[in-house]
Amino acid sequence: MWKWILATFLVLVLLCGGGGFLFARSEAGKKLLSGKNRQTEVRVDTVARGDLIRVVSAPGTVEPLKKVQISAQVSARIIALPFREGDDVKKGDVLVRLDSDDYIASLESAQAALKGEEARLKGLKAALIEATSERNRVRGLFETKDVAQSELDSAEASYLRALAAVEAGEHSIDIARANIARAQKNLDLCTIVSPIDGTIVQRNSEVGEQVLGTFNNAGSVIMELADLSVMVLRAKVDEANIAPVKRGQPAIIRINAYPDREFAGEVDLVGLKKLTDRDGTGYFQCEILVKVDKPEDLPRGDRLRSGYAANADIKVQTFANVLKIPSQAVVDRRLDELPKELANNPNVDKNKTFARVVFRYEDGKAKPIPVSIGSSDVTHTIIVSGLDGGERIITGPFKVLTTLKADQTVMEESAAKKDGPAQAKGAGGNGTRGG
Repeated sequence: MWKWILATFLVLVLLCGGGGFLFARSEAGKKLLSGKNRQTEVRVDTVARGDLIRVVSAPGTVEPLKKVQISAQVSARIIALPFREGDDVKKGDVLVRLDSDDYIASLESAQAALKGEEARLKGLKAALIEATSERNRVRGLFETKDVAQSELDSAEASYLRALAAVEAGEHSIDIARANIARAQKNLDLCTIVSPIDGTIVQRNSEVGEQVLGTFNNAGSVIMELADLSVMVLRAKVDEANIAPVKRGQPAIIRINAYPDREFAGEVDLVGLKKLTDRDGTGYFQCEILVKVDKPEDLPRGDRLRSGYAANADIKVQTFANVLKIPSQAVVDRRLDELPKELANNPNVDKNKTFARVVFRYEDGKAKPIPVSIGSSDVTHTIIVSGLDGGERIITGPFKVLTTLKADQTVMEESAAKKDGPAQAKGAGGNGTRGG
């Protein structure tokens, strides 16, 4: 009995193995085993109208709009620095005190010199009065012919010398007074006060250091003061994108230090002179005011700091009620890859090698449609011609779009798959391609 059962089992195994071998050798079997019967899954969206905002993106650095360097205008030793880095100060607060002993001595010396010149001038004026009286006396005697011409000439010369001495003495008084004013100014400059309300963002010197004045040399920058209440993004706009950027345009600013926040901004200044980056790239500098109007814009107790790296999207133009599609849905294809009936399409330039197309989803097939495009934002592109709206087009995945062929058989992703990982991947693709 058991021999019969074993023989039956062996026959069944041979029959199944042979059938499997024949199926594998068949065309259908080859396709199934090779996966060629599996259709390409695509994401499909309906073309619709909406608003599109054209943006110009630019990197930059957040800095205070108002920033001043505090330098010494006289050479002296620092004897007091009342504030530390990070302290807030008011206009007129004393920031630096310099050793003033030498300048006090200079002032006292100038004051003493003035007194000496005033005393000397007093004597010169007395001599002038005497010379004037003598000249008048001799002139009277000369008129009565009681003295010779030579005596009159001598009296006139003495008078003129006395007059010149008084004028020189008065000039010396002016010089002495100027020396006093200069000495007083130098003494006053030993106390440096804040020119603005602001924050000390950098302190380069310490008490006891000798600083150099700016009258005869470059001067020592003791500290840097900034008004952190008004911050700007000094952005580098590529020369190819600067033309549409205007003062007053709104912007969205993303600061690297706050990756989960967006800040409103407004273009305040557009540079007129082309600058060159270290790598030789030309750019124009724009100043964009960073608006921090609400308490929730920053964590409690925090504030924007000078030097933060950031990026700005400047809204340069708004297009209302336009046909727009995800940017990655627009692809280039060689003219010889397109169906012949598209050769005379107005959106196909026969003088070029490639045409810009969008793939329409029609009865499980990918149908290329030549299009003309307009402006783009970060994720979407305006369709100027080629689509009317309402068409169902293939918008992803991006990897599929790069190799999709005309009339290729495709299958629309299920709704469940759209809501799953595929959609997340597609959203990332849109952002990357649009950027």
